[in-house]
Amino acid sequence: MAYERKEISIEKIREQEKICAEINEKLGEKPRLAMVDTYGCQQNEADSEKIRGYLAEMGYGFTMNEFEADIIVVNTCAVREHAEMRVLGNVGQLNHAKKAKPNQIIAVCGCMVQQEHMAEKIRKSYPIVDMVFGPHELWRFPELLKQVMFSKKRKRVFETSPCDGTVAEGIPLKRDGSVKAWLSIMYGCNNFCTYCIVPYVRGRERSRKPEDIVAEARELVAAGYKEITLLGQNVNSYGKDLGLNVDFADLIRMINDIPGEFLIRFMTSHPKDATEKLFKTMAECEKCAHQLHLPVQSGNDRVLKAMNRHYDSAKYLKQVELARSYMPDLVITTDIIVGFPGETDEEFEDTIRLCEKVRYDAMFTFIYSKRVGTPAATMPDAASREDKQVRFDKLLAVANKISGEKHAEYEGKTLRVLVDGETGKPEFNLSSRTNGGRLVHLKGDPALIGKFVDVEIESSNTWALYGHEK
Repeated sequence: MAYERKEISIEKIREQEKICAEINEKLGEKPRLAMVDTYGCQQNEADSEKIRGYLAEMGYGFTMNEFEADIIVVNTCAVREHAEMRVLGNVGQLNHAKKAKPNQIIAVCGCMVQQEHMAEKIRKSYPIVDMVFGPHELWRFPELLKQVMFSKKRKRVFETSPCDGTVAEGIPLKRDGSVKAWLSIMYGCNNFCTYCIVPYVRGRERSRKPEDIVAEARELVAAGYKEITLLGQNVNSYGKDLGLNVDFADLIRMINDIPGEFLIRFMTSHPKDATEKLFKTMAECEKCAHQLHLPVQSGNDRVLKAMNRHYDSAKYLKQVELARSYMPDLVITTDIIVGFPGETDEEFEDTIRLCEKVRYDAMFTFIYSKRVGTPAATMPDAASREDKQVRFDKLLAVANKISGEKHAEYEGKTLRVLVDGETGKPEFNLSSRTNGGRLVHLKGDPALIGKFVDVEIESSNTWALYGHEK
């Protein structure tokens, strides 16, 4: 079907807020708790903040104990089979909580249930689930909940109709923490990588208007947030659908111009759209982190073409070289899929060679997971699961070796970090991140949380740096 951008009017959001007030009034003074359990990417985390925002307006407090919760919302991921199996297992376990609390309402939402076969599986096999809705219906959460809550006989609600996607401004938010914030700048994806289900469940790309994004960023800075992460499936495509001549690099500059001490991060960048303008902007904007997550997925050109990635290894390496020419201190991370259908041992070795050439600070590696409805799901594949595991283990060893070596280079240096929380461990009791996003455990007063401090690095391992305030 043809692309159709569906903007939800502020009046419709106000109607949802009125339903929140109605639910609050009907439930009266009785204390009530909600549990929002989130799986998957940062965009799902941002969506859960909207769900909690609505629930807070209904008068709910929050818990992560399913036996205490009056409402449980499970926000799901569909990127890999393992995530889906984990969700289904945990939803099945909620049977015990529902038996102990028969009036408990259980909702399952997000990407997994936007797939027709998964929504049907829940309908037939998980009768404890009262409510199912996809990402496009999130803005209607209060309305859908009311249908379940106040029906004479407990009504099950399923809202997962196909949709190119919605843009809804003004939904109330309840964020976790007070130091770091997610800020969605766009939704959906147009890339249709052959292995990926995201375009099918989150719809086509649609960008938020720059003035709405900047206004939210200003609110975050005014509220004291010190790290703002801009979110999109492909942030480099930002603005293409708006026709305003404002691209992602322009948006970074607009947010960078907001007065205050804070750091701008973003994810995720698609290599086919990463430009010199972006790298130049990152280098020139003092608040923009010198951190780039640039998923390569494979180092072999035939596999990249089969993945529909729209670049080859040579172009990718030139982008890395260009980015580092503007930011010599740039921290680069990546995603890699091992065992894509048809990948041979020889083709996999190209991935190893590319990784050794780039020397990523960290790699997020996954064995290919078949997704129903994607082109790759029907591609022939001669490699066994055991073959793929051997490749995966080899790649992981390379990744860990390089990461450990790069972390060791920080020892003895003084780095500026943002302290973002406690570790719960006595020796290095605080956690923090460098400008480049490297994890630093340090010794210090918890009063430092939310502050930028200088830390001298004492030691390191593959996964983290360790130091003390200087």
